[in-house]
Amino acid sequence: MIEVRVASSPADVATCMRLRWTVFVEEQGVRPSDEVDAHDRTDAVHAIAALDGVPCGAGRFVFVEPGLAKIQRIAVIDDVRGHGIGRALLAFLEDEARRRGATRLTLDAQVHARAFYEKAGYRAHGKQFDDAGIPHIAMTKAA
Repeated sequence: MIEVRVASSPADVATCMRLRWTVFVEEQGVRPSDEVDAHDRTDAVHAIAALDGVPCGAGRFVFVEPGLAKIQRIAVIDDVRGHGIGRALLAFLEDEARRRGATRLTLDAQVHARAFYEKAGYRAHGKQFDDAGIPHIAMTKAA
C-alpha cells in the first residue's frame, strides 16, 4: 500500500533529504550543492511516500508568488519505480498546495519525465534548459 503524507518532523525531512540524495546525487550525478537549497530549511512543504511502510519517495513545493506553487524534487528510489508512487506523490503535493491556497501549479520537469507530467495535466512551455546538468522543460497546470 502506498501512503503519502506531509513530512512534519525533522526526522521526516531528513528522510526526504536522504531519498532525494539517493536519486539525484548518487543516481543522476547532481552536485550536492545543486541538490540542497535554502527552501529545504525554510518555506518548502515536504512530502514523504512509503510503500508498505518503507519510505521510498519524496517531493516538495514552495510558493513562488501568491497562488502559484512550484512542485520540486520529486524522487522515487529505483527499486520501486513503476508502482504509482510518483503519481501518488504528485497528486498529494498538488492537493496540499491547493489546500494552502494554490490556484496555479508549476514545475521544471526532467525531459525524460515530460510524458509523466503531461498525463497529470501539465503543459510544457518555453524552451528546454539545463538544470544541474540535466535537460528540463518548464510545465504548468491550473490548480
